[in-house]
Amino acid sequence: MSVQWTPEAERGTPYWWAALDAPEPGQELPDTCDLLVIGAGYAGLSAALAAQECGARVVVVDAGEPGQGASTRNGGMFGAHPRLGWSELARKFGAEVADALFAEAKPALDWAKALIADNGIDCDLQQTGRIQLAWTPRHFANQRRLAQTVAGKSEVEARIVERADLGQEIATGHYFGGLLFPEHCAIHPAKFHQGLLRAVRARGIPVVSHAPVTALEAAGTEHLAHTPKGRICAAKVVLATNGYTTKAFRWHMARVFPLPSYLIATEELPANLIGHIAPGRRMMVETRARHSYFRISPDGKRVLFGGRASMKVLDEVSAGARLYETMTGIWPELRGTRLTHSWLGFTGYSFSHMPYVGHDRGVHYAMGFSGSGTVMAPWLGAKAAYQAMGDVRGQTAYSATPLRPSWLHPAQKPHFLAAADMWYRQVVDRKENWQARKEN
Repeated sequence: MSVQWTPEAERGTPYWWAALDAPEPGQELPDTCDLLVIGAGYAGLSAALAAQECGARVVVVDAGEPGQGASTRNGGMFGAHPRLGWSELARKFGAEVADALFAEAKPALDWAKALIADNGIDCDLQQTGRIQLAWTPRHFANQRRLAQTVAGKSEVEARIVERADLGQEIATGHYFGGLLFPEHCAIHPAKFHQGLLRAVRARGIPVVSHAPVTALEAAGTEHLAHTPKGRICAAKVVLATNGYTTKAFRWHMARVFPLPSYLIATEELPANLIGHIAPGRRMMVETRARHSYFRISPDGKRVLFGGRASMKVLDEVSAGARLYETMTGIWPELRGTRLTHSWLGFTGYSFSHMPYVGHDRGVHYAMGFSGSGTVMAPWLGAKAAYQAMGDVRGQTAYSATPLRPSWLHPAQKPHFLAAADMWYRQVVDRKENWQARKEN
């Protein structure tokens, strides 16, 4: 299918970046600190705020401009329920941990909302709700079971949307029902990050850009971090690099791998067309393995559509064409719509599909958000900082979801994703599409 681009289309630049201020001048790297935070995304900035609250002298370093990784490239969907169902969590980690993970969802979401309110962050927060759309009848049956589990194991509100009622949410005949989380929200992810960055700097915490940690070595009971801007000695370290972790942290790279996620933005659309295709104005995700997720832009004028265009790095033109084909398969009304942006970001994915907060050889970390980072990254970044400072507020069920390596990933780069991409595109996607067509 031929894709039309606007003359000023930005292929490679996130739609969200247009709202950002110019980067501030770089700050000097201090010689010492109590806590060094490596990574200035959601998790790292939240960790910095939490550690300073405990009385620590904090410094944050980032390999590039703060936030130009996943924190300003994601879809802006704001929710905290576990990615996996209770039964799978219980199988992986035990029933007690599964219960605790479900119970932590509501406190995490409420905490993240309070973080925005307390710091006066203007990030277009809207309680739109998020609906998970069932691609097959079997997926919808699983949603019914999940809704019952959510009701029994957490304070999160979740309700089933029958197929006959889906027209109130989305104009398409492709889905067999849905699971609605009405408390979930939408944000402008880049504005959220910018607000967190301002809050950190307003508290006098240095945020040093273009200072990748090239080596971290023990210096007695402390840590000596080497960067192109000099060395810094820190009593404690929090690693918050997730999908952008470098070879200086090989232990973490073996457990959390960068998985690309691609997004496109359409040109501005007529209000009546937006109202027709997405009358519910929800955050929307699919249950099929293609992992499509889509929403209306905060100003109500565009469709932002993301998903698995490829599991390996693909150029933005080819990825945009694949996402466009998926989008217009759901909404034929959008055929002929031009695209203004196509971009990608890397989520840090764990082999358990769950994040973890812990420490290894004195380095505390929160990683492996696996596509659920808008709430979980700041929530668990703060938990990692509290744990580093010995604060009881660091307690979390996500310290019982350990990151483990896999034989699939013996090297620094996730070469296995090329084979996984072929398997999903040639086998899994075709099977799911056949199952959906068979029932329609």
